[in-house]
Amino acid sequence: MSRFGEPANTSLIPAPIARLPWGMLIPLFLLVMFGAAVLYSAAGGAMQPFASSHLIRFAVFMVMAAIIASLPQPFVKFMTYPAYIVVLLLLLAVEIVGAIGGGSQRWLDLGFMRLQPSEIMKPIVVLALARFFSSLPPGMVGSWQALALPGVLIGLPMALVLMQPDLGTSLALAFGGAVVMLLAGLPIRWFAAGGAVAAVAAPIAFFFGLQDYQQRRVTTFLDPESDPLGAGYHITQSKIAIGSGGITGKGFNQGSQSHLNYLPEPHTDFVFSTMAEEWGLIGGLFVMAMFALILRWGWRVAAASNDRFSMLLAGGATATIFFYIAINLMMVMGLTPVVGIPLPWMSHGGSSMLTNMICIGLLMIVNRWNRTAPRRGLSG
Repeated sequence: MSRFGEPANTSLIPAPIARLPWGMLIPLFLLVMFGAAVLYSAAGGAMQPFASSHLIRFAVFMVMAAIIASLPQPFVKFMTYPAYIVVLLLLLAVEIVGAIGGGSQRWLDLGFMRLQPSEIMKPIVVLALARFFSSLPPGMVGSWQALALPGVLIGLPMALVLMQPDLGTSLALAFGGAVVMLLAGLPIRWFAAGGAVAAVAAPIAFFFGLQDYQQRRVTTFLDPESDPLGAGYHITQSKIAIGSGGITGKGFNQGSQSHLNYLPEPHTDFVFSTMAEEWGLIGGLFVMAMFALILRWGWRVAAASNDRFSMLLAGGATATIFFYIAINLMMVMGLTPVVGIPLPWMSHGGSSMLTNMICIGLLMIVNRWNRTAPRRGLSG
């Protein structure tokens, strides 16, 4: 076995197959297949409409990730800022002609799918910041220039996303950007100051910046039992589904909370609750173990990077995937407010699958660069 869990080349295994990052791909495939089984159950024991489209989307986006992984670094750097501008224009298009669903205007109707540009912006922001900091002289990392343009690169899409409104995605953009800036070496005191400002601004943002339904989500998170049939219904039913699964679960396709429509969105935001009811603690530990293997692989790719751009890109992509996982799992367990963040590779949804597979493609391309390029340190 070579580093990152890749099989060593032998006469029995063709070199292109041996070089694939199986330490990440095997947990990824297992998650997708397990997710398809959960979605099959969420549909009442049918492949349509969730499980089949879930598998088809993964297959298509896996090909896309493989294409991304084949790109040379100069081309990726050259296309970074144009890609950012294109996605930013798509966000503007959402405000003008975007489709409305669930009281929010977040999608562009392409006919064959509804595209959510804010989802694509998450890895694009990471890519743009990695490009910026890789070209910034090390002596300027602590200067105002290291904060001004990155602030604009993060702030513009955040403002457009907040107009949709979509608080969860705006927080994801901020998180991914902050991780890249932290890895780039910005002074810790800046992050401490930013945290202090956020703490002071939080009450103002709550009363004057959040929509009524977003305020109810926060108050419900603090006391879900205060309105168990209204704003607290989602969290209450999610906890019931997870808790009723016990150690081994009720059995495949035997979940009552999802099958009797007690659990809202059992195939998207609350797919983990659907899974936990039928597969119990064992299923939950399996899912978290697969996520841990993928994240561990991503972080090792970042740590072994041959240059600054690759390190920041891999670290930011891993952080983006981590944000999805952490927020969704905490949300369904009642540890954070409901913000509409799907669970990677298990929830049904094309835009979220696209985003996470872009991140996988970015990690695969950095892994390939690490393997083929000579080590030059992180100053390049």
